Amino acid sequence: MVIREDGDGWIAIGQPAHAWVSGQLARAWGSARFPAPAPREEVCLAAEQHDLGMAAWDAAPALNAETGRPQSFQEMPVAAHLELWGRAPRVARSQSRYLALLVSLHGTTLYGMRDLEREPPEVAATIREYFDDQRAVQDELLATLRDDPRYAQHATAEAVDRNRRFVFAMDGLSLAVCMDRFPATMRDVPTAGGATDVTIDGTGRCATVDPWPFGAERVEVHCDGRRLTGRFDDEEAMRGALERAPWITLEFELQPGP
Repeated sequence: MVIREDGDGWIAIGQPAHAWVSGQLARAWGSARFPAPAPREEVCLAAEQHDLGMAAWDAAPALNAETGRPQSFQEMPVAAHLELWGRAPRVARSQSRYLALLVSLHGTTLYGMRDLEREPPEVAATIREYFDDQRAVQDELLATLRDDPRYAQHATAEAVDRNRRFVFAMDGLSLAVCMDRFPATMRDVPTAGGATDVTIDGTGRCATVDPWPFGAERVEVHCDGRRLTGRFDDEEAMRGALERAPWITLEFELQPGP
């Protein structure tokens, strides 16, 4: 769950809804400096579905007793989060091997940012087990993709790492607009000649992106959310309120930076 502050209330955005924004951005991506991803459909699908493992959790979210709101993705217990991320590539595999590979790589990228030496021993051990499991999944998927004439050129170490970084950048851009979290800088974004940083800034529904990576002069994206007010002390009451909360369409406009 992504939580967006909204005046005297807040908006609950499902992880798959935020990921849908990532997919919209991915499909709009493409310029002389920032080539469209390849294979385009598979990478855009991965951007759009990178959080598919979270769908069931978001349908019945746990309560954060401190905030009185649903647990956001940043507040989930590590064990629960890892269980969902560990299952996600296997769910994705029934649709597309390349999707499953990028979903797995996205999860290990996120957890690779943690300093395991600072984690409690039992948490660090669980994360290491997750890494071992996902490396096996990735190796299996890569072997089949490299044996497939359609995917061999997109399954090299360089191509896969480029697409991994691309999906990571789409995730970051989407979170920035969905959470109104500006400014934000995406590091190591793939370009035609290497990589660069991309910064997004703004407020509300409008944002600027610099350097501009899209083909159109401006890009509009949208997703669904549900608006609530107040806090809840009971998980079932929170879930019931979330089910009854009015829907809201969140619309965002991106333009080139100054």
